[in-house]
Amino acid sequence: MATAAIVERARIEGWSDEEVVDRVRAGDTALFEVIMRRYNQRLYRVARAILRNDSEAEDVIQDAYVRAYQHLDQFEGRARFSTWLTRIAVHEALARAHRLGRLQSLDSVEELHSPGSPARGGVARSGMDGEVTMRSATLDPEQYASAAEAARLLEQAILALPDHYRTVLVCRDVEEMTTAEAAAALDLTEENVKVRLHRARALLRKELYARAGATSSAAFQFHATRCDRVVQNVFARLAAATS
Repeated sequence: MATAAIVERARIEGWSDEEVVDRVRAGDTALFEVIMRRYNQRLYRVARAILRNDSEAEDVIQDAYVRAYQHLDQFEGRARFSTWLTRIAVHEALARAHRLGRLQSLDSVEELHSPGSPARGGVARSGMDGEVTMRSATLDPEQYASAAEAARLLEQAILALPDHYRTVLVCRDVEEMTTAEAAAALDLTEENVKVRLHRARALLRKELYARAGATSSAAFQFHATRCDRVVQNVFARLAAATS
C-alpha cells in the first residue's frame, strides 16, 4: 500500500502545472497542494523582496493562493501558469506594501543611479560590466561554520537595494526566472527588466558574494515548517470560504 502511494505521488509530481490545474478544476481540490508546494519558495522570495518582512510575505503568499484558487477559471493558458501565479503574488505584495506605506512604485521611471554609483541604503562597486560574479565554492569546515552568517549578509545586501531594483534581482538571479517571465510578472517591459537587473547587480559588492561562499539561490529559503504551515492555512481558509 505504501509503495503504491509513493508511486502515485511520484506520478502526480511529474504532471505539468496545467495538468494539475485541470484536475483541481475538475474537483480534485486536494491536488492544489501540489501547486503550493511547487511554488511556495518562489512566491515567498518575490513577496519577501517587496515587503522585506517574513511574516508579511507569508501572509501574502497565502492570500495569493486563495485568490488564485478562487479564480482558476480565469487562467486561460496564454502565459505559463507559474507566471500567472507569480503575478498574483506580486500584485498582492504591492497592494500590502502600499497600504503599509513602505514601497517605491515598481513602475517608477526614475533610474537615478548609474551602475557604479551608490543607491539608497545599498552597497556599490562592480566589475567592468556592472555584473556581480555569482560563484559557489566547496567549503572547508571553518567556512561551513560561517556560511549561515554569510548568507544572512547576502540577504541584507539584496534587501538594501531600492525596491524596483531588488524585486527584479530576486526574480531573475535568486528565483532564476527568465527575462520574459520577470517582465510579465512585474508588468514591466523586457528592456526595463534588463536595465534594472544590470543596475541592481552593479550595487552589490563582489566581495560580499565571495565571502558568502554561496550562490544567490541560497537566499530567502522557504523551509519545510513554513511550507507546511502555508499549505494548512490555505486549505483552512478555502474550507471556511466554501462552508
